Amino acid sequence: MTAVSPPSHRISAFFHRKPKLRLGLLLTAPMLWLGLAYLGALAALFITAFWSTDVFTGKVVTDWSFDNFVTLFSDSVYRTITFRTVGIALLVTVIDAVIAFPMAFAMAKLASPRAQRLLVIMVMTPLWASYLVKAYAWRTLLSGNGVLNWLLNPLGISGPGYGVTATVITLSYLWLPYMILPIYAGLEKLPTSLVDASGDLGAKSFRTFRSVILPLTFPAIVAGSIFTFSLSLGDYIAVKIVGGTSQMLGNVVYDNIGAANNLPFAATVATVPVVIMLVYLAAVRRTGALDNL
Repeated sequence: MTAVSPPSHRISAFFHRKPKLRLGLLLTAPMLWLGLAYLGALAALFITAFWSTDVFTGKVVTDWSFDNFVTLFSDSVYRTITFRTVGIALLVTVIDAVIAFPMAFAMAKLASPRAQRLLVIMVMTPLWASYLVKAYAWRTLLSGNGVLNWLLNPLGISGPGYGVTATVITLSYLWLPYMILPIYAGLEKLPTSLVDASGDLGAKSFRTFRSVILPLTFPAIVAGSIFTFSLSLGDYIAVKIVGGTSQMLGNVVYDNIGAANNLPFAATVATVPVVIMLVYLAAVRRTGALDNL
């Protein structure tokens, strides 16, 4: 008498023989979520950007036009805000890279395995604190009677106060762990024998860094820059807290959704950082940085 296998075994054997079908079923739910929740929201954003708001009733008018884009690109105020936002995002990225690289190198190549684990925990610890707590802490430090002015006054120097500089300092602190961790991961993969070989061949420390370490870890640096650049580009809270009268694109979007009640123009402004990030990702894709994420 032939034994009949249970239905569960037959189903398992069927999917085992068809790995592509199994993979497709596993990816169905997350792909549906990505398509509906993320790509659907982006599509709604781009569509809304071509609508307008009735100035008398405040209702959204679904007639298609380019008026919002004309206003965005023709008004010098919005051009200034766009350049300021991109400039702050780039400056935060550069500052974080300069600070993060020596820290990540010490963690990956100089610290013992036990110290590495402790240092990684220390780098990640600020991520456990609330964004608002950290931003308001910097507001307190940078205020007129804050700790920074108290330290600098004996030297006859005053702190930066609130403004673009304060925004750069705050964002650099907030996103620094996102730069350290990818660089640390990239440096861990760097064979120590290459560094030793460079020294054996007579290369100085800077030459070893420039010719061996930096080229091999550059994709990791770019991977970290994706986080710092994109997060700074879309931020609107830090500049509200420490930015003084300066504005970034995120503030324009927030103000048009709230006080101005102009959702179509807010959607138009929101397309700018989306397009900038798409161009940035297309540019860094060739560096292999996305493999380090």
